[in-house]
Amino acid sequence: MTKVLTVGVYDYFHLGHLRLFKQARAHGDYLIVAAQDDDYILKFKPASHVLYNFSERKELLESLRCVDEVVKYTSVDSIVKDVEFDVFAVGEDQKHDGFLRAIRWCEENGKEVVRLKRTEGISSTDIKKEL
Repeated sequence: MTKVLTVGVYDYFHLGHLRLFKQARAHGDYLIVAAQDDDYILKFKPASHVLYNFSERKELLESLRCVDEVVKYTSVDSIVKDVEFDVFAVGEDQKHDGFLRAIRWCEENGKEVVRLKRTEGISSTDIKKEL
């Protein structure tokens, strides 16, 4: 069985997230979605407004047929070391230092890394601005 891991906040859940999960699931048999811990989000972005707490986001994500497991994470470069998976699926725009360290760790440890396409015209940032 090929396990795929993808990570994100997934607050303000939208069609782009669902399409990302479907793309990720196409790379394996089992999809693990890691959703970021509330306290960790606020530690680094104190002005953030978290619409749904982790438990609520977990409930939403677990209800999706393409998602097999939901776990909590703090930093992306630590979750790749803590979860058993074969493929790390990342969005094409996820290029900050934590992702670069996580990708490097995956490459050094025999994990496949795949880049997933964004859904044009949909972003959590834009949704937050409109609200």
